[in-house]
Amino acid sequence: MSRRTPALIAAAVLLPLALTACSTPDGDAATGEKAAAKSDGFPYTVKNCGVTTTFQAPPKRVVTMNQHVTEIMLELGLKKSLVGTAYLDDQVLPKYAADYASVPVIAKEYPSYEQVLAANPDFVYGGYSSAFTAGDGRGREALKKSGIETRLNTESCTRGDQPMDTLYEEIREVGRTFGVADRAEAWIKQAKADNAATAKKLADLKPVSVFVYDSGDKTAFTAGGEGIGNELIERAGGTNVFADLDKPFGDASWENVVDRRPEAIVIYDYGATTVEQKKKRLLTDPALADVPAVKNKRFAVMPLSDAVLGVRVPAAVDKLAAQLHPGATTP
Repeated sequence: MSRRTPALIAAAVLLPLALTACSTPDGDAATGEKAAAKSDGFPYTVKNCGVTTTFQAPPKRVVTMNQHVTEIMLELGLKKSLVGTAYLDDQVLPKYAADYASVPVIAKEYPSYEQVLAANPDFVYGGYSSAFTAGDGRGREALKKSGIETRLNTESCTRGDQPMDTLYEEIREVGRTFGVADRAEAWIKQAKADNAATAKKLADLKPVSVFVYDSGDKTAFTAGGEGIGNELIERAGGTNVFADLDKPFGDASWENVVDRRPEAIVIYDYGATTVEQKKKRLLTDPALADVPAVKNKRFAVMPLSDAVLGVRVPAAVDKLAAQLHPGATTP
């Protein structure tokens, strides 16, 4: 026979009731938290440039490297997540200036591994492959070993001829990673509307052949056919004379520039070399004298930040269209 006393029996009866009474709210809260996490899209697994990551919750401390990814974060209202940024090509858009000013700049160009760690991030978002150069200690594997997840802007690893769709997916994946999928979808909806409006204005116009001059002296560093820059030209009513270059950027010989006889030259504006210096280099090269774009001094100018996979692209298409087809795109 059991040696339990009446008091112990009473306690045994009351204890489950007490546990039930105490645990029910907490259990509901835990269940609610799990439901909320699921409803917010977490856990979320994404494959980015060969790296698969599962997020249980949005990253909280983020370092961005390269301007276009910084602007993606700011456009999605994520300034409070940023604990550091680095490497501007030009000024951030005025709409982001105040938010950008609130973020510490940890390096003028790429930070060292130690500078990244000093910001204590749980996530690093890079714009170009060079952001994660293993030889500089910032490789994605090295950061992972330090407990830091990473993302590389997908223009650096995407192959194919649909980079505008790649842009939409970049925004969508970043939005989901940070639990702001609704903001991302709203941006995509507006971007599609803006692109459609530009396409409508250009519907009956003949495309202009275009050579992009990024930089270079012995060779021309230009936009190839695999990046958003090529798509931007096509959507702006142009054809890229180096669309057969199977990468976003690459070198072309000046002899090929001459042979392909572009009607217009798009100059990327960034860095220490000014637009006027780039124009002078093109206009004073005797080998280019018979190139139609040089002969007619037909130049268009774009900030580099407009021509990479970021939130500036839809507006950049319209701005470039206005330069390639002056007057024709006026509403």
